[in-house]
Amino acid sequence: MEKYDLAIIGTGPIGLFAASFANLHGLKTISFDALDEVGGQINMLYPQKNIKDIPAFPSIKGEKLVSQLFEQNTNTKFILSHKVKEISFLENENILIDKTYKVKSLLIATGLGAFKPKTLPLSTTLDIQKHIHYSMQHPEIFANKKVAILGGGDSALDWALELATTSDIFLIHRRNEFRGLESSVNKLKSLKNVELLTPYLPKDVQLNNNRMELVLHKVGASQDFVTKNVDEILVAYGFKSDNRQLRKWGIKLDHNLIAVSQQMHTNLPHVYAIGDAITYPGRVPMIALGFGEAQIAISNIMQDLFPEKTMTFHSTSI
Repeated sequence: MEKYDLAIIGTGPIGLFAASFANLHGLKTISFDALDEVGGQINMLYPQKNIKDIPAFPSIKGEKLVSQLFEQNTNTKFILSHKVKEISFLENENILIDKTYKVKSLLIATGLGAFKPKTLPLSTTLDIQKHIHYSMQHPEIFANKKVAILGGGDSALDWALELATTSDIFLIHRRNEFRGLESSVNKLKSLKNVELLTPYLPKDVQLNNNRMELVLHKVGASQDFVTKNVDEILVAYGFKSDNRQLRKWGIKLDHNLIAVSQQMHTNLPHVYAIGDAITYPGRVPMIALGFGEAQIAISNIMQDLFPEKTMTFHSTSI
């Protein structure tokens, strides 16, 4: 049976930073992820997204951020393609994971849990599905094409801005107001090869001469339809999350998120949680905030496991 000081579930940016911070303080750490590569939601759905709220980086692509965080983890053991199914508590309060890994503490950094992109709610053929995408892992396939992007959040806006450098873009949203950054909306409005279509919803899609005829219905107008001929469709409707496994473990949830204390402690002994998986009064879903939560959690785990030790904090204070 393998033994560790800390197990982390989730290898997105927050989980990766937590593991490296645990390494910094000498915790023997193992990290699990159901996906076959680290990076979580960013690498699976938005690797080319420009992230602009990381301190010291005016802008950094998602895949670059993940790569640099992964490089810091020289001492973490990663178990990928492994969905943690069972945790149990032993008599000495150690935690047994999937009957194989014995750990002294557990940190959950699963984000919104197992996620699947929300699909385009239209009847499609297999040939049409080849042209419908839910991520932009390979932006080169959209180059020099007419692309319809469906959605009104930051991901849709970021995809539109990036692809507008090489392609003609139709940005389609069901409301007049976008949920993303106003600066991104204003930039898109200034580009001649970008057309914003609001408030419209996709009504039908057909394949004709290897191009798709996308029929749009104007919201609130029963007979107002527009047809756009496009080569590819990018869907940014968000994703469905699933945290049912947490309930099976006995973790207290609040609106499907993990309820934590100021110390990032859950209701279970030696089990902590950070990132978008958690909730507490005033929390906002930002990566930079998750990094701070990781430091809080690891610091409290250290004090929990080794109360006799004096915790050394790396600080700018004298």
